[in-house]
Amino acid sequence: MDTTTEVEPAEQPTLPTWALWGILLVVMLASALDLIDSTITNIAAPTITGELHGGNALIKWLGAAYSLAMGVLLVAGGRLGDKFGQRRMFLIGMAGFTVASALAGFSPDSALLVVARVLQGGFGALMIPQGVAIMTKTFPPKMKTTAFSIYGPVLGLAGVGGPILAGFLIDANIAGATWRPIFLINLALGAAGLAAAYRLLPRTTAADQDNSVVVDGWGASLLAVAMFGSLFGLIEGSTNGWDELPIVAVCAGAVFFVFFAYRQKTAPEPLIRPSLLRNKRFTSGVLVGLAVFASTSGLLYVLSLFMQEGMHESPRGAALGLVPMTVGIIAASGACVGLLPKLGRNLVFIGILMLLGGCIWFYVLIHHSGTDLGLWNLAGPMFATGLGMGACYTTVFNVALGDVSAAEAGSASGSIASIQQLANGIGSAVVTTVFFQTISGGLAHAAQSSLIVVLIVAGVAFPVVALMPRKAAAELEH
Repeated sequence: MDTTTEVEPAEQPTLPTWALWGILLVVMLASALDLIDSTITNIAAPTITGELHGGNALIKWLGAAYSLAMGVLLVAGGRLGDKFGQRRMFLIGMAGFTVASALAGFSPDSALLVVARVLQGGFGALMIPQGVAIMTKTFPPKMKTTAFSIYGPVLGLAGVGGPILAGFLIDANIAGATWRPIFLINLALGAAGLAAAYRLLPRTTAADQDNSVVVDGWGASLLAVAMFGSLFGLIEGSTNGWDELPIVAVCAGAVFFVFFAYRQKTAPEPLIRPSLLRNKRFTSGVLVGLAVFASTSGLLYVLSLFMQEGMHESPRGAALGLVPMTVGIIAASGACVGLLPKLGRNLVFIGILMLLGGCIWFYVLIHHSGTDLGLWNLAGPMFATGLGMGACYTTVFNVALGDVSAAEAGSASGSIASIQQLANGIGSAVVTTVFFQTISGGLAHAAQSSLIVVLIVAGVAFPVVALMPRKAAAELEH
């Protein structure tokens, strides 16, 4: 997300080439840590829950807590960078993320682990926006083009590599720590990144700070309460029964969301510009993105649970099972970069169709064979689903920005980044809720029920694509 005003290269001091490459490596490390940790519990959840005895609720919260904090605070994190300087906020964010990772790795119970996941997401939201802003302001045009051409694919690999890394670390059982190294590895990576960032990132000066920037704390707080209330009610109700507490929580979440919407209309500097919400093509793209990321986030969780609980694969086996999906995501992402200017929203249509086809393939396989499947049986639908995910991930939000004005581009980019994170949290919570609510009929039945939800959500998004802009933004931020 870029909430800064780009300064002409001539006004920036020229840094040595080695320093520019160093900055790029630091920013990519921070973003990779975020993406890995946002998905790493997809594979690790059954092992963590089994050791901490957290039950089904913990499985739902492990992903939702991180994404909820990240999504709610991401736009505010960008504004804080504008106000107090990107370097300062980056250092605070990375230090906090590293400490939160240690807290997660050493957590003795599920409650503290969920708190640590919230802190990881919150500090990540402070760290991530600053990296792109620093590169945009610091790099000369030629280096900027080179940097972003490397930045995107590397982050794509990090995002899909998180669950695979988790599977191998858990099976390695380093020092008998089972799942804990998936978080503790961040201590070494975070400390190295923090030292490099302190040495390499450009020093913040008074000119880099804009004291006129207003951070809408009320808006962020209202959104946080709305999302937490809704997810808490959903998870509590589906786990322990729908008594007064979850019903009140869901209703409170809805009420606070209304307050948040009103705040966005009246705040002098809202988190989401009202003019964006009046842009029907942009909002259509946001809705499609919300559906795509929610459904795929839930799908990844369910496939991991099915492979480990139903097919009795080890965490490493489940990680290997996701490799064809990873290959599909990478292949489609690479192809769509060149096709996007020509095909525009048609690529989103194609991506959703492939996603639907892969899910139907999964459904048919499970319907005929139940849990009596091997990883090779899943390779075909995994690859097909990965192609659909890669096509959507690369295109949906770039197309959504197609009709957004230059003045609104920063706000729009920040908004959709937050929505993506919130969608991940909502999707993992909702689809895993369906999985556990229907598990009494067997693991195969639970997986099929979850797949039906994914198919419905993605299917509803398909006709909405026709309302999106025809073409992607003229100048994509890679």
